[in-house]
Amino acid sequence: MKSFRKELWFHVPTRRAFVNITRQVSEFLLECGVREGLILVNAMHITASVFINDDEPGLHHDYEQWLEDLAPHEPVSRYRHNAGEDNADAHLKRQIMGREVVVAISNGRMDFGPWEQIFYGEFDGGRQKRVLVKIIGE
Repeated sequence: MKSFRKELWFHVPTRRAFVNITRQVSEFLLECGVREGLILVNAMHITASVFINDDEPGLHHDYEQWLEDLAPHEPVSRYRHNAGEDNADAHLKRQIMGREVVVAISNGRMDFGPWEQIFYGEFDGGRQKRVLVKIIGE
């Protein structure tokens, strides 16, 4: 069995963003040569997320609005975590959107359903963060 590890690094200048990382993960899969197995894509920061969904701007707008309704950034005084910080909402948004995804590899390709894409979700931008991509299989 092969094991392959790569990292993606992000420095999103805005507070929140959704970045499609499907192409980069696909390139890693080609690089490692695994034909059958699994890919783990994992946000390595507690205010960022990795999730799978459709790459459609209306959906991304709806996510932004929904997440802000569930865990509004302002007023920052509403959160106990915000002692010296203003990112408690980002921790909650990450919890909702998830830490990682696992994708099956079949015939050397990611085995997706219709319209599925992998996204990096940033909820407290302005600094460097990373995503781990771990591929195992044969």
